[in-house]
Amino acid sequence: MGKADVILTGGQIFTGSGQPVVGKAVLITGGRIVDIVPTDTLELYRGDNTTTVELNGGLLAPGFQDAHIHPVGAGVELLQCTLTEAVDAADTLAMIAAYAAENPEGWITGGGWSMDHFANGSPARQLLDDVIGERPVLLSSRDHHSVWASSAAIRAAGLDASTPDPADGRIEREADGYPAGTFHEGAGNSFISVVPEVDDDLAYAGLLRAQDELLKLGITGWQDAMIGDKVPTLPSNLPAYRRALEEGTLLAHVVGAQWWERERGGEQVSEMVERRAEIAALGTDLLQLGTVKIMVDGVAENFTAAMNDPYLDAHGHDTANSGLSFIKPELLNNYVTELDREGFQVHFHALGDRAVREALDALETARDANGATDGRHHLAHLQVVSESDTARFETLDAVANLQPLWACHETQLDELTLPFMKKDLAMRQYPFGDLLRHNAKLAAGSDWPVSSADPIEGIHMAVNRVVPESDNEPLAGEHQRLDLATAFAAYTSGSAYVNHREHDTGSIAAGYRANLVVIEPNPFDVPSDQIYRSSVVSTWINGVEVYAKN
Repeated sequence: MGKADVILTGGQIFTGSGQPVVGKAVLITGGRIVDIVPTDTLELYRGDNTTTVELNGGLLAPGFQDAHIHPVGAGVELLQCTLTEAVDAADTLAMIAAYAAENPEGWITGGGWSMDHFANGSPARQLLDDVIGERPVLLSSRDHHSVWASSAAIRAAGLDASTPDPADGRIEREADGYPAGTFHEGAGNSFISVVPEVDDDLAYAGLLRAQDELLKLGITGWQDAMIGDKVPTLPSNLPAYRRALEEGTLLAHVVGAQWWERERGGEQVSEMVERRAEIAALGTDLLQLGTVKIMVDGVAENFTAAMNDPYLDAHGHDTANSGLSFIKPELLNNYVTELDREGFQVHFHALGDRAVREALDALETARDANGATDGRHHLAHLQVVSESDTARFETLDAVANLQPLWACHETQLDELTLPFMKKDLAMRQYPFGDLLRHNAKLAAGSDWPVSSADPIEGIHMAVNRVVPESDNEPLAGEHQRLDLATAFAAYTSGSAYVNHREHDTGSIAAGYRANLVVIEPNPFDVPSDQIYRSSVVSTWINGVEVYAKN
């Protein structure tokens, strides 16, 4: 072996699974890891041009990979009216007013408002009118399952008391039926024809801004969970990625999940095959379009997550609503079977227990029709999973795609969700431990901008299931916690597996790309309730430092 270009030494090494190794160093040459060697042999590999990086007792790990994220939309929101840092309704309105003053012309767009800051999770149009006046305003909620509109925006869209709810959404209404200001799920599409589109330049700027933010967090690859031209509340993003490839500005490797338009049918498959081939013809492994994203249901906070049991009313009585299945199960079975046959991976949004079952049923139908494939299909979110369904993940080779930051007691869950579900479902929230015990493969992601993209925050929550510095009990019990090594693996080798990149990323091993992250203090050396205090000090892609703290 020759001399190394880079040597990283002086800390523990998490290789992608199991406990970190000690007393070893990583050698990099030509952008690849060439070996992991004992630290007392390093003089054999040092040359005149070798760079030695001291880890200072920190942790060296594979670069994180986010298995469910929306970077272009998140980056654009950072460039628009962004509300994610607001602490309450008054703070939200103050931020909107400040943005309006700095941007005095045209529509106000952006997002990030929190449902738990407003009565019943549904802010009224008058709140916007009071601070903005007659300007049209359209702002996505933090989870992007609802939009908040001003009176001027509602009028511009031609909506009134006679406007019906769409099949895949709901309009909050005043006593006379007039839209109250919040539009859930497909109802938000009512504004597509009037709200200004995000142009290609802004989308591209958003992608680059997002990439900068993600590199700071140690994320070197991701799966973009919505690639398409008709994605509600998000900009058209494929042109941004193509431009980044052409200009050499895309540093991370990306799997794009093509968006399944639920109002259309199987004719989309041939279009997706063509789009996948167009990107493959570019000859790069930085962007692939071999995945399709299907929304099976909505979210629990606005009662659109598909549940086996009906939601409860404010008095604890059954309602007539058990959520929405956006695609009829028999059609879902057909679509998934065809996609699987064409070699696509299916990325399901499945939040309620009925949605999870419908997604698994579709995979079972595809398996019966096509036999076993290497689809690595995955179900994201998994807020409520029936105990009988947890074992089906292993049987069907389905990956559980976890968003750990949501697995805790917080206002949105405790006030807008759990009171309206059957009482026993409080113990079925985000059952990570059950999935692990039933041998499900685990991947992890953030759903940013829905929640923070920081993997360390997500790992902290997966391990503790309690908000830092809180005295709450772990959500759904301590048995749903993950150990630290398992949580780290989900964000590294697990997500690499989902992305079909486990052959060269997600682990630290000879021959793998030197996509790495350095973390201080070492999360494996601190008490479990202090993991969140660790932070990324450097990020490396192909052996080049692309981010350094301070």
